[in-house]
Amino acid sequence: MRAPASDSIDWKKSGGLVPAIVQDATTGRVLMLGYMNRDAYERTLSVGEAVFFSRSRERLWRKGETSGNTLKVTEIRADCDGDTLLVRAEPSGPTCHRGTVTCFGEELSATLLDDLEAVIDGRLAQRPEESYVAKLAAAGVTRAAQKVGEEGVETALAAVTRDDDGLAEESADLVFHLLVLLRIRGLSLEDLMVKLAARRR
Repeated sequence: MRAPASDSIDWKKSGGLVPAIVQDATTGRVLMLGYMNRDAYERTLSVGEAVFFSRSRERLWRKGETSGNTLKVTEIRADCDGDTLLVRAEPSGPTCHRGTVTCFGEELSATLLDDLEAVIDGRLAQRPEESYVAKLAAAGVTRAAQKVGEEGVETALAAVTRDDDGLAEESADLVFHLLVLLRIRGLSLEDLMVKLAARRR
């Protein structure tokens, strides 16, 4: 686990506590905000799972100690002032005690691609007549797969025949059609991110 040394963190500024923002290491989604003191931080490093200091109970608590929804920590970073932590973790189950993926609501997007996926989902659910996504879905998986192939060829050709803007434009078309195909097949952007994360390891 990559993490700064405990002594490099400014524990004095806020009475011994520092905010710890937890981010999904795979999707980039912000999951929750907790607080750590030095003991919680060092405990996190030793057990490999997120341990916080409960301000209401005034004691350490390991995330998931009762629910089983733990946070396996992969990396911790301190901000430029050393008084706030970014904790990157792999969640086991919902992070929020209310049963949602994040403490900020189920629909929190991490990236523009998440927003695009949500728009695609809306088109597939509502099937408006004027929607290109709906028409492509109605044509079936084979047609959607064919479009990905066509866009892939156009992207490859743009790499050797067009300028940077042209390549970026064709690449955007490819990514869009790939997302549509994934959603038609019932797969998500998160499924793709999980596979990429596994290759990174």
